[in-house]
Amino acid sequence: MVVQVYYTFLEEVEIVENVSFPKCLKCKVGDLLPLSDFGSQGAAIYYKAWVCSNPDCGFNLKIRNGDVYLNEPIFSGTGPNPRSQR
Repeated sequence: MVVQVYYTFLEEVEIVENVSFPKCLKCKVGDLLPLSDFGSQGAAIYYKAWVCSNPDCGFNLKIRNGDVYLNEPIFSGTGPNPRSQR
């Protein structure tokens, strides 16, 4: 998958960048898409997680507190957060 990312700067200069994502090694159909998050003090954490774009695959890799987690359950993001109940 190649995605075009557009950047616009103060001078109204637009830069187009083609970004390629790696293929999922589990299903070999989807692409691994990076996800970012914010730390507890608001700093951006880039590539905190990778998920397969194929909804039938479900492969995911997450980094939390320096540990790597594979194939944790994926939740829709609506409703209560299951991790907050621990």
